[in-house]
Amino acid sequence: MTRSTPVGKVYLVGAGPGDPGLLTVKAKTLLEGADVVLYDALVSPPILDFINPQAIRVHAGKRRGRHSLLQEDTTRLLIEYAQSHAVVVRLKGGDPFVFGRGGEEMEDLIEAGVPVEVVPGVTSGIAAPAYAGIPLTHRHYSSSVTFVTGHESVGKYRPKVNWEAIARGSETIVIYMGVRNLPQIVAQLLAAGKPPETPMALVRWGTRPDQEELVGTLGSIVSQVEETGFEAPAVAVIGNTVKLHQNLAVGRPESISLTIESPTRH
Repeated sequence: MTRSTPVGKVYLVGAGPGDPGLLTVKAKTLLEGADVVLYDALVSPPILDFINPQAIRVHAGKRRGRHSLLQEDTTRLLIEYAQSHAVVVRLKGGDPFVFGRGGEEMEDLIEAGVPVEVVPGVTSGIAAPAYAGIPLTHRHYSSSVTFVTGHESVGKYRPKVNWEAIARGSETIVIYMGVRNLPQIVAQLLAAGKPPETPMALVRWGTRPDQEELVGTLGSIVSQVEETGFEAPAVAVIGNTVKLHQNLAVGRPESISLTIESPTRH
């Protein structure tokens, strides 16, 4: 299909994990001057408030069972809006290139001849544990960290995760979108030799005022989720640095204070 020369440019912008204070200066500037913004479901309302009031807003979010737009439709709209608008922002939660399909969108835009630029954002896999007082590395506990998706249901876009290699090869594991498949993930990590007493935490709505945390072990976390009703969206952290949660959580922002306690076991 032949397209006219675009008059504008598409910016793949990372909105960060939720706290508007973690939005980059460049991202905020682009939102304030945007002509069009296509935004995801997990972008927090305070960040949406930065959008130019005159801008066209399109909700392109994808949540389980509630897809506003198909991926193909989102890319098509980005291409079309770039034909008639100078600044088109594709606003994504976290970082566009970390489990955000930003690389795929950039490929499609370049193929269509549309100028495109990525603006990195703070990813939830780093920010959510930090706000929970969990460092991902620590010289006494961990010198390696692996980021992995826990959601593998989208066919060609999700190569199968080698959980055995991850269990054996990394001291800290951070899992995105893993709550739904948590029982299967935990079972595979245990089968690969990860000790059941390995500390583990789930952090929901990381960096937002309603952040929730569930802290336990690899062997207990599935039953804790069932008992407390803990739900997605959340990131999981597995490894000995989770032990520092209780001491380091005092350094969290004052607005983040809600923790779900582990059930008492006899």
